[in-house]
Amino acid sequence: MKLAELVAVSRAVAATSARTEKIARLAECAKRLEPREIPAGVAYLCGRLRQGRIGLGPAALEAARPASAGDGPELALLEVDEAFERIAAVEGPGSTRARIGLLRELLRRATAEEQDFLVRLALGELRQGALEGLLLEALAQASGTPLGELRRALTLAGELEPVAEAALTEGRAGLARFRLKLFQPLQPMLAQPAEDLREALARQGESALEYKLDGARIQVHKLGQDVRVFSRRSNDVTAAVPEIVEIVRGLPAHSLVLDGEALVLRPDGTPEPFQVTMRRFGRKFDVERMREALPLTPFFFDLLHLEGGDLLDRPAQERWRALAEAAAGYRVPHRLVADAGDAERFFQEALSRGHEGLMAKDPRAAYEAGSRGFAWLKVKPARTADLVVLAAEWGHGRRRGWLSNLHLGARDPRTGGFAMVGKTFKGLTDEMLRWQTERVQQLAVARDGYTVRARPGLVVEVAFSDVQRSPHYPSGIALRFARVKRYREDKRPEEADTLDSLRALLPASEADEAR
Repeated sequence: MKLAELVAVSRAVAATSARTEKIARLAECAKRLEPREIPAGVAYLCGRLRQGRIGLGPAALEAARPASAGDGPELALLEVDEAFERIAAVEGPGSTRARIGLLRELLRRATAEEQDFLVRLALGELRQGALEGLLLEALAQASGTPLGELRRALTLAGELEPVAEAALTEGRAGLARFRLKLFQPLQPMLAQPAEDLREALARQGESALEYKLDGARIQVHKLGQDVRVFSRRSNDVTAAVPEIVEIVRGLPAHSLVLDGEALVLRPDGTPEPFQVTMRRFGRKFDVERMREALPLTPFFFDLLHLEGGDLLDRPAQERWRALAEAAAGYRVPHRLVADAGDAERFFQEALSRGHEGLMAKDPRAAYEAGSRGFAWLKVKPARTADLVVLAAEWGHGRRRGWLSNLHLGARDPRTGGFAMVGKTFKGLTDEMLRWQTERVQQLAVARDGYTVRARPGLVVEVAFSDVQRSPHYPSGIALRFARVKRYREDKRPEEADTLDSLRALLPASEADEAR
């Protein structure tokens, strides 16, 4: 396959918001890959280099761009992959200059479009809307294999490339070869945020609630006295956490794989901040001194393998029963509830002990590694902020004729203006819709067919679950699960909350690979 063909698919996928069309284009491209091209092709469609980092930062990558581009699409996909392999292999004095030279040689043969694609690929900034989950569906379509079997193979392999190669070249027989291997970490199962406990219980019915810990995710493998600990990103952190190794060595099982978190606890049993816990990870020196100063405590919430048998496909309730015996004394606090009152009491208990909130887990669910579904939901207490209405969009359906979806802005102390941090139409009563439709239009400074933009004059109190980084807003942040509580007519726009106060709520873990 020519690189130009894959670049064209990437651009087409990025240009459409239709999920079915994205999947169809990706599947068509996957079918055309030759067997040797599959690892690189799949990696590129996911927006990453197969070699990972190649030792060149933004400035070096820009320096490697030649003054001109190639005349026509001549680069083959395998040629490009082999070139990046050579670049990644360069070591020693002068390696940066040598890498730049090799990359410039590659880019000189690329068209302008291909150059842009390759530089963004090397930077890890290729935003094409082909996330791994979407590509997995495309591979199922291209190979004619069940999506569930692909997901399970990915669970066990930990990497998409070998799974794609097996599916596209051997079908279901290839996928059946993937087995859980001790000391080869699996991708962790992930959680979706829930707006509140009511939503979690409504989705799951009877739920198993656990404290939501703000620690370092760990996966621990044991075979006899050999114990290894892996981070969320599959890094081997065994040397940094000797006390966890000793605890797991002391467990009765000969072989097991545990999923959990490690925390540094204060003398009263409450957790230290995440940043304190993370001081224990990635260290090669002074481990014993740090262990004495900041001892780690493991809390396990799942058991994936026990005594030679995989438990991934077993219902969670069955895995938890086995966990209670295999890791007695180190299980995260856990309660099975169906009643909202019991759930709320357990929620308050978790908060009073210094934890982030609760996890709500479906007792019937299998362990879906790498998946972020509704079998695991995370529930945190809502925060509130006073924000300014920057614009409102005309509603649809029963809200037709009313200004509904609000554009929310936080005060930027550096400029004196307001920067957008999100949108919401949730929480608005009919009375509030009528009132804000009139008030926003009184403050209007610009209009189009969809939106009325307003001068800052309305302050609204908004509840939200979290703040996350966002490439979509110039502020760089966005609120999650924002919901209007009330208008604050008693407050002036200059009294609204600031960008700095919202940025302070970003999870410290966002910048840390080890979590």
